[in-house]
Amino acid sequence: MSFKRVCLYLFICVGIWTSSVADDVELPTHEIHFFGQKYFDEAHLQDEMGVDTASFFQFWKDSTPRLKDKLRPSLRASLKSFYESEGFYDAKFKITNTETTYTVNIIENEPIRVKNILIESDHNITHFIKFKKDDIFRTKQFISIKSKIIASLLKEGYCSYDLDTKAYVDLEKHSVDLEYRLKEGGLCTFGHLTTSGLETIDESVVKSRVIALEGEVYSTELIQDTSNNLYALHAFDSVVIDVNRKFYNVVPVDIQFSELKNPYHTEIGVGYDTYVGPKVHAQITKYNFLGQAQQIGLKTLWSSREQLLIANFFKPDLFTLFDRSIDFGGSTGYSNLEFDGFKEEKYFLNAYLEHKNKRLKLRLGVTSESLRIAALDNLGSRQLQQAVNEGNFVLFYPYIDVVYDGRDSKLNSKYGYYLAGYTEFGLSKNENSSVYYKTQLEARVIHTFSDLTLAAVGKVGVIDDESGKGLPESKYFFGGGSYSNRAYGYRELGVILSPTQDTINGASSMANFSLEADYPILGNLYGAVFTDNTMLTDKAYDFKGEIISTAGAGVRYMTPIGPFKLDIGFNVADPAQYGISFQIGQSF
Repeated sequence: MSFKRVCLYLFICVGIWTSSVADDVELPTHEIHFFGQKYFDEAHLQDEMGVDTASFFQFWKDSTPRLKDKLRPSLRASLKSFYESEGFYDAKFKITNTETTYTVNIIENEPIRVKNILIESDHNITHFIKFKKDDIFRTKQFISIKSKIIASLLKEGYCSYDLDTKAYVDLEKHSVDLEYRLKEGGLCTFGHLTTSGLETIDESVVKSRVIALEGEVYSTELIQDTSNNLYALHAFDSVVIDVNRKFYNVVPVDIQFSELKNPYHTEIGVGYDTYVGPKVHAQITKYNFLGQAQQIGLKTLWSSREQLLIANFFKPDLFTLFDRSIDFGGSTGYSNLEFDGFKEEKYFLNAYLEHKNKRLKLRLGVTSESLRIAALDNLGSRQLQQAVNEGNFVLFYPYIDVVYDGRDSKLNSKYGYYLAGYTEFGLSKNENSSVYYKTQLEARVIHTFSDLTLAAVGKVGVIDDESGKGLPESKYFFGGGSYSNRAYGYRELGVILSPTQDTINGASSMANFSLEADYPILGNLYGAVFTDNTMLTDKAYDFKGEIISTAGAGVRYMTPIGPFKLDIGFNVADPAQYGISFQIGQSF
């Protein structure tokens, strides 16, 4: 059994830590039941009325539906409001109670149905209007349609629209006539940018993150992306973007800032990682270091299999090239990590220049590494032991990293695509240096059909040792884990010899293809099925090797920071080989 690398931390915040425990106070309740309803099941009514019930996961709780006594006086009004919002204006309710039970008898009567729909618009809005003739008229749906039309207009740049929506209800005939009248107006553009509240940060740094630029077509999406970019600097307590002024079809952008009062972020963590075991880590970062939204930080980690110490620095808007803002970043440090069959000890120094523009990220960097690889006898029975390229290595390489993110969300995408390419060139500094070429390409495509989300992820990579001196084993490609093959642990797959057998050695060529389908099961709980297919060969540009294929299933629980994933994958040729992986965020 193998596990994907999983971390569980207990964070201790620097400062005063306080906690309070309040005794649970059980309010008086009555058992409650609903009868007579036809259009809504009892569980739906229970949820709308605030009835306490045990969820699907709370199997240890009493499943008897109970209503707090304090909600009893407003129960009839709540039922009436709910039914009217669902189109049932003549619904009747009879509520009786005993010492232990509330009983609600419902006569729903005839609902209001859509009779006519009138659309007069110079902008295509028909796909938003989900009502059809004879549909039950629901107020929530009517309001939601209007909100979606407005949101779409603003996203596309029409900030001067004239939208009029009406619902003419005839209670006697139980019918409603719907009218949608829209004039889109002209396209709006962003106007002049003004800022206030900046004290230690130049306006040029802020402008390097603003994509709601003067002359650009107005879009709420660009406003949100601008806000995200500014907060990503970690230099502000608040960023307020005001676009409420409008001169004809020009919308000035006014941004008010409040710089960080406490620029230090410190954390200490203890936890368990299924790859390196129990570990502790500490990190301190100073945001807005010496002003200009600069960052400096120090991170350290210790476990029995991994130790590291890293210092880093980041400066946004170092200079401008062809009207494009260029950031600078760098890091230096030491790491000591045990792999399956060998250990890597490394000192490194890295520096890079980076430009981000909407969905595109381009990074040019250079890295120098001094490594020592030593063989270890820490293998289980699954992998084959082969000779590891031991010794001391000096690597010096410039690299290029390009990403174009066309997904609708980074946390839980439903539509779009993602393209990435990475290349590094190992140069010779002295007789101990290796000359090589390494590249990796990745493509993701995501599309949702109704509630079914389908995703395909393809990766391919090659490393070519032109000097023939050999490279440190850790520089080659490995497979396994949530972003590779889920029947195996993180970086657990080496060169593949057969559909059931691999070695500890890294590969010179790699290809991985995954397909996944996600579908909602209950509320925020989703189910998934997937297949991962991995090829790892020992020769450069060799894509005719054996493939290990995995099939599996999992669940995703949607949280505000992305889905929490639990996957179980099995090697289709050897089901005894399986892996369990946990992750926050999607693999696509």
